[in-house]
Amino acid sequence: MELTETMVSPMNDGAETREPAKETKKSTVRLVIADDHPIVRDGLKKLLLLEDDFEVVGEASDGREVLDKVRELDPDVLLLDLRMPNLDGLAALQALPQINKRTRVIVLTASEDKNEFVQAMKLGCSGIVLKQTAPDLIVKSIRKVHSGEIWLDSHTTAAVMRQFSSGMDTGLSGNGAKGRERSPLSTREREIVALVAQGYKNKEMAEKMFISEQTVKNHLHNIFDKLGVSDRLELALYAIHKGLHLAADAPKG
Repeated sequence: MELTETMVSPMNDGAETREPAKETKKSTVRLVIADDHPIVRDGLKKLLLLEDDFEVVGEASDGREVLDKVRELDPDVLLLDLRMPNLDGLAALQALPQINKRTRVIVLTASEDKNEFVQAMKLGCSGIVLKQTAPDLIVKSIRKVHSGEIWLDSHTTAAVMRQFSSGMDTGLSGNGAKGRERSPLSTREREIVALVAQGYKNKEMAEKMFISEQTVKNHLHNIFDKLGVSDRLELALYAIHKGLHLAADAPKG
């Protein structure tokens, strides 16, 4: 697998649904770049402004400035470094939902700490991109995240999967509720897993599959129990790990 592009959108169905991406002109993606190194910000800005539909509306050099810029500018996508002064990227990411629920966040980092990747995903970022990533993939990640998908390249996917794999695979034979033997997923449950990994919300899945939203929730409850996962992020990562996200769209009816 060279690249994993499509996963699940925001993890909590109970949370406020994000509004469609804001457009100031046709298909324009409004961006804020947050990094404490001016040379990095300048290089990213020059790269992104080569794209006709990208507009860099602001820059930030530390975590507190990130929060101020997002509050002031309401960008579509925030490129966020993890290692910044005053307030680090993870702390800024944790605070962002209280300021702006609409802005999607791509963590752009030189770190290869898988624990940071997992924590960033749990805090609601929509993508993780390593700074050594090819420029065209940085551009592609922004487009994917702006369209509502989550972006993990093959390196970060492998790192995050290693963090979750014990709970998804060997953990099923452990103690307690996860210790009992699991039944295999039904065909309908596999369809739902694929749609979750493709970014569908419960309501969208219900409409697509001609079933009620409550039926979708019931299926998800059973899926979580069978797989031993606790939320949609872990389910999406499981789907990628097992190749279920590559399944064709669920049939109608």
